[in-house]
Amino acid sequence: MKSHDVRVWEIRKRPTKKVSYEVRWKVAGNPFSETFRTKALADGRRAKLLTAAKSGEPFDTESGLPDSLAERVVAPPSMSWYAFASVYLAMKWPDAAPNSRDSTNEALTEATMVLCEERPDRPEDAVLRGALRGWAFVVHEGDAPQPPTDVANALHWVGKASMPLTTLKDPATARRVLDRIRRKLDGTPASAETTRRKKRVLTNAVKYAVELGELEEDPFAAVQWTAPKVTETVDPEVVVNPRQARELLAAVSYIGGYKRARGRRQVAFFAAIYYGGLRPAEAVGLRRADCTLPDEGWGLLVLRKTRPTVGTRWTGTGEVHDRRGLKNRAVEETRRVPIPPNLVRILRAHLTEFGTAKDGRVFRNERGGVLGSTAYWRVWDEARRLALTPEQVESPMAKRPYDLRHAALSTWLNAGVDPTEVAERAGNSVEVLLSRYAKCLDGRQHVANRRIQSLLDGDDA
Repeated sequence: MKSHDVRVWEIRKRPTKKVSYEVRWKVAGNPFSETFRTKALADGRRAKLLTAAKSGEPFDTESGLPDSLAERVVAPPSMSWYAFASVYLAMKWPDAAPNSRDSTNEALTEATMVLCEERPDRPEDAVLRGALRGWAFVVHEGDAPQPPTDVANALHWVGKASMPLTTLKDPATARRVLDRIRRKLDGTPASAETTRRKKRVLTNAVKYAVELGELEEDPFAAVQWTAPKVTETVDPEVVVNPRQARELLAAVSYIGGYKRARGRRQVAFFAAIYYGGLRPAEAVGLRRADCTLPDEGWGLLVLRKTRPTVGTRWTGTGEVHDRRGLKNRAVEETRRVPIPPNLVRILRAHLTEFGTAKDGRVFRNERGGVLGSTAYWRVWDEARRLALTPEQVESPMAKRPYDLRHAALSTWLNAGVDPTEVAERAGNSVEVLLSRYAKCLDGRQHVANRRIQSLLDGDDA
């Protein structure tokens, strides 16, 4: 008999004399298991079972296997790309940050779209991509929900059409995959950073295939293909001066009117980014207990956590915002940021008027929840249009809230603050700081010209 009632459990480690790993599943209530000597082999077998189940294959109630796997017992072919991608995702998912999960999902989806044979009844690209992005390459906590019929049909087609992993040994095929990640869905070139990020995922994936013994070497290394260069330096045109920054903060206060206070609630948030040099996700996670706000003079912020917006699909907690430590630091490491009296006054006024969230966060949305990136981007966009000239609005000037941080660090460096101190406050290395902000150091060319002219005038004397 055949059944679609299939449940696949997590791998169980068996602490026998020689450690082994057991793959367990149930078909129509009947339990089955297989034991492997390494976790990688067990991961591979479990992923194949999950792929077959997600693809809608019926399982035999006697053998516990779908037809595709029962045939492989007789003559095992190369693991398909789709099956391998599922294995790789399951290995990476538990320890990956939500944004990394999203990136991995996206890169594997694009590669899978390429690595399918031409077979009848291919789903439309939008349906196929949605099935891969939303179901196939997502690890669900607990029992996975049943996919809609169109998704199940699409994944069943992928399971049948997916090329063998070894197809990547063909340089032409490997190049097709790499060329795919260079483009957006509309065919226009993707950004350099997006392309490099997807390439890193695929390179790590095939290295894992080498580790599993499925490939002898990285097939992408044989292709004469170079990832586009990423611009690391900050464009001086995005940096606002102190007067422009004050005008933008004033404009924020007018957004949404006085009664609703949609913008006024966020003035201190943007001020923390500009006057304190915080990253937006660091400001979102700021708590009242970590703020020293004296009546006079400089204050202090102790940064502990960030709350980036990543989406419930990737956090695994059901929350839209991730909870993580500071960038480029150990999980429990903090960063102390002295803040000028300007920001101290703004934060004190904000807390007096709006208080804190229930968990002590300084900034919250109108319902008391975590301040989301969509909300503060919308306010910032409106404030730019209110504070800047039409020409400036169309320019890169302060285009993103993050550009306030660029303005802060540029201002500190131009004020003559020691780069080591700036790097400490900003949470960067000195090398990264100076390389990124080299073009934003105003007045350096004028100083150099004056010194050269002085020497030339002296030679003429």
